[in-house]
Amino acid sequence: MVKQLPKRNEVAQTLTWDLSKIYASSDEFELAFKEVQSELPVLAKLKGTLINDSTSLLNALEAILATDRKLEKLYVYTELKSDVDTSNSENQALNSGAETLVSDFSASTAWFEPELLAIPEQQLLSMIHNNSELQKYQHYFDVINMQRNHVLSADEEKLLAGAENIFSSSSRTFGIINDSDLTFPVVFDESGDEVQLSQGIYDTLIKSTDRAVRKQAFERLYEVYGQFKNTLASTLSGEVKAHNFMAKSHKYVSAKDQALSQNQIPESVFDTLVKTVDAHLPLLHRYVALRKRILNLKELHMYDMYTPITGEPSLSYTYEEAKATALDALSVFGKDYISHVEEAFSSRWIDVVENKGKRSGAYSSGAYDTAPYMLLNWQNDLDNLYTLVHEMGHSMHSWYTHHNQPYQYGDYSIFVAEIASTTNENILTDYLLNKYDDPKIRAYILNYYLDGFKGTIFRQTQFAEFEQFIHEADAQGNPLTSDMMTKYYGDLNARYYGNEVSRDPQIGLEWSRIPHFYYNFYVYQYATGFAAATTLANGITHGSKENVQEYLNYLSAGSANYPIEVMKSAGVNMTQSTYLEKAFDTFEKRLDEFEKIIENN
Repeated sequence: MVKQLPKRNEVAQTLTWDLSKIYASSDEFELAFKEVQSELPVLAKLKGTLINDSTSLLNALEAILATDRKLEKLYVYTELKSDVDTSNSENQALNSGAETLVSDFSASTAWFEPELLAIPEQQLLSMIHNNSELQKYQHYFDVINMQRNHVLSADEEKLLAGAENIFSSSSRTFGIINDSDLTFPVVFDESGDEVQLSQGIYDTLIKSTDRAVRKQAFERLYEVYGQFKNTLASTLSGEVKAHNFMAKSHKYVSAKDQALSQNQIPESVFDTLVKTVDAHLPLLHRYVALRKRILNLKELHMYDMYTPITGEPSLSYTYEEAKATALDALSVFGKDYISHVEEAFSSRWIDVVENKGKRSGAYSSGAYDTAPYMLLNWQNDLDNLYTLVHEMGHSMHSWYTHHNQPYQYGDYSIFVAEIASTTNENILTDYLLNKYDDPKIRAYILNYYLDGFKGTIFRQTQFAEFEQFIHEADAQGNPLTSDMMTKYYGDLNARYYGNEVSRDPQIGLEWSRIPHFYYNFYVYQYATGFAAATTLANGITHGSKENVQEYLNYLSAGSANYPIEVMKSAGVNMTQSTYLEKAFDTFEKRLDEFEKIIENN
């Protein structure tokens, strides 16, 4: 009998998140929605008042932020409802309505930055200096002021803001195709039972120690994506064109330049990452060759890259066991931190299990006035334990920021977002290695770490290179066809993994199923974040209480300072390659230990 995913209404309530804490009823949501709608015309009428005096500037800014705060809460609520059942048309309609409202808000307030930047810089500084309330927004103004050369006229910005829904249509279409419309075949698991293939099931089967199982999962998954490769090339091409159009419209050199500038990150950070990773590819080739030797394979394929090379997993976790382990491992952060982790578990901040129509993967989400909710698609393995502590890192980052910063600084830059989550991963690795002396268990943990490093630093940088290629190709007028992207991706994959890996044609299609390629130069930050997290985790586990406090200060900093400066205050200078070199040193040392264990056993 084929194992089917449960329907949403069949999932135990204790394993779902409690969104009634955001809005207790649909009536409450509708009232909040209409309230925001009614405020948009009021915001639009504030146009032309900023130049009057500092009080007018303050009133306009506070009115816009107040509405934005309500809108953020509305949008997050509809997104969370939609993601747990993407086939639910009612929830999709709510989310679509919220997206339209976001677009309307953008159009109603698009005049603000151009009008603010039309005020001569010295006059603006004087207005801020003479108004103590405006001084609370000093860094907020500084960030906007950095965009003086890239903000268009009020009418032009309004036009672009009004088209925001159009520009995001490719991404939305991909999401619906990937999460709802693709029908995957039935395959066999390790017990010989038929199972309905899904994104979550694939992530489990590709790690199987039965080669036939992982090969079948790999080939059957890409059969589906291959059938829709031209459609998916069209959605990705549309997204890239939108990125390039917006960058050109705002007078940036490239989409990469715009994406990094908006987070005040110099392009050298991206370029240094790619250069440093490229210089250390021999380490990846060495690990890949070791994997081939241990698995005793004449040919190593991409579907062999995720199975534990120590054999059957030595560690597995039910969700309840994972919660206990996470609490113990994260206790190095102190009682206050742990109290909020406990609250996440007890107050239903987490949507745990996979159900039919649920968005794939995992994430942490939420607004300034909501809990930092987490979405999981739980499977009982070590990978899901790491996912849990990873997303918990995001949620604790959000919790500390929301409770220590005013709304204008109550979010954090994307650039630092992956650092908290991957610090937790590194903390968990140290915890497990300190807990177990058994060589077989240590080998399994080390293998998991090495695979995680491969997947985060090497693989995400590979993704970043592909992302740069497709944006540059489109900017040069080259069409992003499925054949062109598949060839480039296949060649790139071969360069990263080296000669020991066979060139499976299916892997060239991997670009077609990666949601992050729609995020506009996001993925490189996974790699920089993991490397920075190595330094932070070492300080926390082997340093002093000061290291822990510096880390909690980083979690609490929000956007009150530039992200590069936030990280410098936490002890990591990300404008230099030193932190990357330290990460590769750790990888090499653990690879050395892993090789010794394998040789002696």
